[in-house]
Amino acid sequence: MPLTNLPPFAADLVADLESLGTERVDTPVIQPAEPFLDMAGEDLRRRIFMTESETGKSLCLRPEFTIPVCLRHIETATGTPKRYAYLGEVFRQRREGANEFYQAGIEDLGEPDAARADARAVHDALHVLANRLPGVPLAVTLGDQSVFEAVVAACGLPAGWQKRLVHAFGNQERLSRLIADLSSPEPSGVFGPEVERLAILGKLDDEAALAAHIDATMEATGYSTNASRSPVEIARRLREKIELASTRLDARTLSLLTGFLSLELTLAEAPAALAAFAGKAGLALDDALARFDARVAALSDAGVDAAAITYRAAFGRPLDYYTGLVFEVTPKGDPAVLAGGGRFDRLLTLLGATDRIPAVGFALWLDRIAAAERGAA
Repeated sequence: MPLTNLPPFAADLVADLESLGTERVDTPVIQPAEPFLDMAGEDLRRRIFMTESETGKSLCLRPEFTIPVCLRHIETATGTPKRYAYLGEVFRQRREGANEFYQAGIEDLGEPDAARADARAVHDALHVLANRLPGVPLAVTLGDQSVFEAVVAACGLPAGWQKRLVHAFGNQERLSRLIADLSSPEPSGVFGPEVERLAILGKLDDEAALAAHIDATMEATGYSTNASRSPVEIARRLREKIELASTRLDARTLSLLTGFLSLELTLAEAPAALAAFAGKAGLALDDALARFDARVAALSDAGVDAAAITYRAAFGRPLDYYTGLVFEVTPKGDPAVLAGGGRFDRLLTLLGATDRIPAVGFALWLDRIAAAERGAA
């Protein structure tokens, strides 16, 4: 499909990407919607342009490239490690700017040395931007979803709350709201008179008795279980909701979570600060911090100055498939994201790959790069 209205620097940008040891690929503009709806996250789901095939299959206009490139890799049964480059149009409802715009980027699949691949992603994004925007000072913000997950797990919260908090990572408003709910003295859940009656009868404490009660109620009302969840599944989910609603953070755990999320300093200082936090809190974060330290060392080996990068413990990106490193690059003093990316080690397995394939990548927003270029002229 011919690309029109590309910025003048697009050809040079493609040459930059190909010089970094990548294979240029393209993917169809019309994509199956299910992978994006299931795995991309709430923020992107709200902005996807949906359509249908003549058979009723849900389709969408390509909202990003990571999932399509990964699907293509799986379908072609290509071996790893493999580095793909892309440039093409994506389609999203945006608050500002056109809903149809160009992205380029790199997806790095199957590199066994995660620290090296993470460092290469940050280095390559900065390299391409520096070539396009010489003399424009850039700011890099970096976070790590796996460190946050390790902190939440070490705090001993129920699995349901851990899942909620991890899914909220990167959305500061939502994360703050969940922590506020957890720290409120009174449960926020309201379950209605039927649940209160079951509690009085003592059925909520016994999952088997609760499932039997639900089964009998469904039978009596003629409600078919074939089109919905089974009584056992309903009982399990109800008990989980009650546990989530009744869980409250003690003062120490609240202090740990809020203290961790308030960390913001240079990446060069971050390893010592995270080690000090874990030691003072008595949290076992050794594996996550070892991976973090290895990445900082790999960035230094790649020629990236860790002292020039900001580490924010609460920083994430609004895509559900990230599992570790997350980063964004902006012009200094300007919130416009020129490049953003991260690690997504679970995505290819969820998309159907038979073997685990570690992966990291980044995307470049060409319209924002063009605007920064004009501003620097």
